[in-house]
Amino acid sequence: MSTQEIEPLDVERIREDFPILARKVGGDVTVPGEGPGDDTPLVYLDNAATSQTPEQVVEVIADYYRSYNANVHRGIHSLSQEASVAYEEAHDRVAEFVGADGREEIIFTKNTTEAMNTVAYAWGLAELGPGDEVILTEMEHHASLVTWQQIGKKTGADVRYVRVDENGRLDMDHARELVTDDTRMVSAVHVSNTLGTVNPVEELADLAHDHGALIFVDGAQSVPNRPVDVTELDADFFAFSGHKMCGPTGVGVLYGKRRLLEEMQPYLYGGEMIRKVTYEDATWEDLPWKFEAGTPVICQGIALAAACDYLDEIGLERIQAHEEGLAEYAYDRLREYDDVEIYGPPGDDRGGLVAFNLDGVHAHDLSSILNDYGVAIRAGDHCTQPLHDKLGVAASARASFYLYNTRAEVDTLVEAVDAARDLFA
Repeated sequence: MSTQEIEPLDVERIREDFPILARKVGGDVTVPGEGPGDDTPLVYLDNAATSQTPEQVVEVIADYYRSYNANVHRGIHSLSQEASVAYEEAHDRVAEFVGADGREEIIFTKNTTEAMNTVAYAWGLAELGPGDEVILTEMEHHASLVTWQQIGKKTGADVRYVRVDENGRLDMDHARELVTDDTRMVSAVHVSNTLGTVNPVEELADLAHDHGALIFVDGAQSVPNRPVDVTELDADFFAFSGHKMCGPTGVGVLYGKRRLLEEMQPYLYGGEMIRKVTYEDATWEDLPWKFEAGTPVICQGIALAAACDYLDEIGLERIQAHEEGLAEYAYDRLREYDDVEIYGPPGDDRGGLVAFNLDGVHAHDLSSILNDYGVAIRAGDHCTQPLHDKLGVAASARASFYLYNTRAEVDTLVEAVDAARDLFA
């Protein structure tokens, strides 16, 4: 389906589900005619860090604590039974949402970072050794880069990086040079949280599998805003976070192919994940519970399933078209200025975010000024310090969009950038 055929979102109706968007904010700019004050409407453009949560999901959280708050799989009383069923069904719902083959392939973690570490420690420490290779990209989030870097140090495996070209795209010719029969794991971000680049993860999966390697896809910036089917991607592992997709904080997801998860040994031990324990040894529960040690993220997991319902009801194709349209519009507006440098591919070839810098203004200062105008963006290295080093900048400002943002909010962003320019002139 082309973008032209996709029904646009009713953004004003959607915004009613997010009361926080009606907040008034602002900074110290209070002089009439010189800028907004504390009654400035919030323009929330930090969605790549954390999205807002709709009332429908908040109500699910409240209902859990009001009605059936109990631990799971540990009691025969009614509340425990109700919580256990809801928690297990949440795994089923998330599996359906990303095209997994059942709850056994869905591990609830506390975020994408923990999902990465689960594979790195449970698989990497056991499988990697000197002479093995792990292939990453230069645009990896620290959750991937640092994790595999440190596993490489522990195991002696070599960690190498696929280049990013001058347009912010992955150099696939370089990828084909790096991935060899010594490669054991390819780990790649699906959508870059700095460049907005949408990586060809299907092609990377084919390349990895042709050499007998596995692929881990970081889907933190893709699952919230586009249809993702892990089976079609042929990902061996895939991770994402609830708080970027209208869900609560404190819950993430690790998808793994069942045969791989069955072969892996857990690296967190304790209650919930055991079947039998003696003073000499222990055996593990079935999937997915053997990787969910201790009291799990019960309420968060149930609420994540509700977030999946919410996004599916609106339509991921529509969300993707809307978000990418806003990013293209922001790219075009900012590109009108010679003193603004934008990072990543062209506006019609990126996910829903734009990272940029204004000449002569540090990204942190720019973010502070934008805050005075009610505009919330991210400023810093976005957990991609090596990529920023490659770009030759210490930090960048990042505006990231979601289903409830509007073109008028992009205009407010640009007006605030204009004000920053005038202030530092």
